[in-house]
Amino acid sequence: MSHVERFRAVMRFEPVDRLPRWEWAMWWDATIARWHEEGLPRTLEFRRVFDIAQYFGLDPYQQFWFSTTEATIEATQHHIEGTVANMDDYRRIRPRLYPDHSRALEAMRPWAARQARGEAVVWATLEGWFWFPRTLMNIEKLSYAFYDQPELVHAINRDLLEFNLRLLGQMAHVCVPTFLTLAEDMSYNHGPMISRQIFEEFLAPYYRQLIAALDDLDIVLIVDTDGDVTLLAPWLQAVGVAGVLPLERQAGVDGLKLRRQFPTLRLIGHFDKMTMDRGEAALRAEFERLGPLMKTGGFIPSVDHQTPPGVSLEQYRLYLRLLEEYTR
Repeated sequence: MSHVERFRAVMRFEPVDRLPRWEWAMWWDATIARWHEEGLPRTLEFRRVFDIAQYFGLDPYQQFWFSTTEATIEATQHHIEGTVANMDDYRRIRPRLYPDHSRALEAMRPWAARQARGEAVVWATLEGWFWFPRTLMNIEKLSYAFYDQPELVHAINRDLLEFNLRLLGQMAHVCVPTFLTLAEDMSYNHGPMISRQIFEEFLAPYYRQLIAALDDLDIVLIVDTDGDVTLLAPWLQAVGVAGVLPLERQAGVDGLKLRRQFPTLRLIGHFDKMTMDRGEAALRAEFERLGPLMKTGGFIPSVDHQTPPGVSLEQYRLYLRLLEEYTR
């Protein structure tokens, strides 16, 4: 199977020759700096995540993160933190938001051909309707604004929807990604940061419009939300979200419990990063824990967030060897 065929088959709960071997979140910059001291070629700089993945023998997945503040689609995050408190602030800062990505999109064009040949999986990342208002306002001001300034939150989210839909339309003419991740981070280790009522009023209408456009392009939507996604999962499925990541083990997420509750929910991640420096027995135990979930389909095992700098290059190579063994 090609890389694209394999990803799509897993997402459809179909048989595959093996599971994808992919790091969705890659590594911390401090982790790469440590590995340079331990033998990783220094030419493999932190920003060259695709080349580093190739060096380690991982499957070729290429991410394009569409910044809301700069005309770049590099796999980085760009924020204007906490600068908005009211509608006047938003109107003042709005000319600096929602950039024209027409030129940056050309960087995707060569990947369209590679994806068409099954040589690489292209994925795009957009910012979501909790993530972006929180970025502009910070979590405290946003939490009050849901009640005190609902018109402000809706104004931001309407503009973000227009921006995201415009980007999808542009991508359709350059490179249609196999899947899309929506950056949200709206749960923590005790569950969602918002109520379902808030979700339904301020996020769900925009999700539905985005997903309708994604369905027209046959793009799978995965929501990236840290913490415990268990209570949030049915809300997301109700608006048409296909799956979630990273299923953080330290937040108490239980992938098999999620699978039993939501049989069609696609899952990515869930390998406890805190085991990675504890030796082969601990790593094997973690893979064994994930084994039953791997057999259910619709799941790609991956580190449940960036590999931390406490993991040596040798320890990471051990993880990769076991990843190959258990995904075979």
